[in-house]
Amino acid sequence: MVWVPGGALVAGTPKDMLPRRADSEMLGEQVILHGYYIDVFPYPNEEGAIPLTNVDKAAAEALCQAQSKRLCTELEWERACKGPDNHVYEYGDRHRPDRCGTGVLPSLRPSGLLVGCRSDFGVRDMHGGAFEWTSSRWNRGVTGEVFTTRGGNGTAGEVVGRCANGEGRPAETRSGVIGFRCCSSPQNPAEVTLPLRFGPRLEEITRIDKQRSSSLLGALPDEARTALARGGTARVERLWNWRPVANEDLYVASICSGIGRRPVCGVEVVHEELGKSSTLAWASSGMYIASLHPEPDLRDVWLLGGDEVSRFKRLIAYSWGRISVGPQDRNVAKADGEKKKDKKKKRKTAASKPSTRPAE
Repeated sequence: MVWVPGGALVAGTPKDMLPRRADSEMLGEQVILHGYYIDVFPYPNEEGAIPLTNVDKAAAEALCQAQSKRLCTELEWERACKGPDNHVYEYGDRHRPDRCGTGVLPSLRPSGLLVGCRSDFGVRDMHGGAFEWTSSRWNRGVTGEVFTTRGGNGTAGEVVGRCANGEGRPAETRSGVIGFRCCSSPQNPAEVTLPLRFGPRLEEITRIDKQRSSSLLGALPDEARTALARGGTARVERLWNWRPVANEDLYVASICSGIGRRPVCGVEVVHEELGKSSTLAWASSGMYIASLHPEPDLRDVWLLGGDEVSRFKRLIAYSWGRISVGPQDRNVAKADGEKKKDKKKKRKTAASKPSTRPAE
């Protein structure tokens, strides 16, 4: 075992760091933990051994107790991974798949095979292999016997390979990719408790005050400023509150210049913190004041715009705090209002034509 000295853990992921999972991680809050011991490797804690899996939480606890140890709490596990400098990954702050073999589905390998998969406290193989049971309940808006597993692996290696990442599992789960490691000394009482905030997934804000408008325009990236400058003075035309996942409040502003002449428009996706806007993405909507339409997947919305050629749509997708914007898709059905106008026009045209129906 190695000794993890008492100190400050920056638990979870701060808002200004990406990737992060807003619905399952603390916001980089400082938690003070006292010192404790933790196994260097997953159970049976032997270099060269294949980690034991296919055990539920109770069995993992019993095997630790048989050695006069206990399961680690999830925050003890996280501190052992982050080290004294609170790194994102056990080996540093930049994702390096080669260090722990992350970025693929979890599988078992002999402990100690990858010597670079090591935290600054000397704890090894915390990622790249099996997930690990902890003693902590999954206190993220669920009830019942659901407990936290840490570590493991997955195709989204940059996300799963972080020390802050966790997954909730029913206590009776037995899986070939879930094992455990043990801790000893008195247990730290600190736990993750994360209330989940929900709301309308896409809600238009009808009143845009001057301060918010100024903040949004002030946060525009250079690409947007250059485009909008061609039309003249820019202004915020529409604003939505977008909640792609629990605990994540984003704002999408439709911004245009040159309305009434030759419009230049787009949307800005931002975080707002203490009245300050921070831009995550900008997407052109051509010559149209943009409208937004949600997808069945809460994390995606469609931007509807258009130019001299035709109407188009673009997918705006949320993924672990990041925003991606898809290409223009010009296969766009007409909106209901336009369909009604077309039907009305057809009726007028038909009424003005001479009747070809034979007289009765």
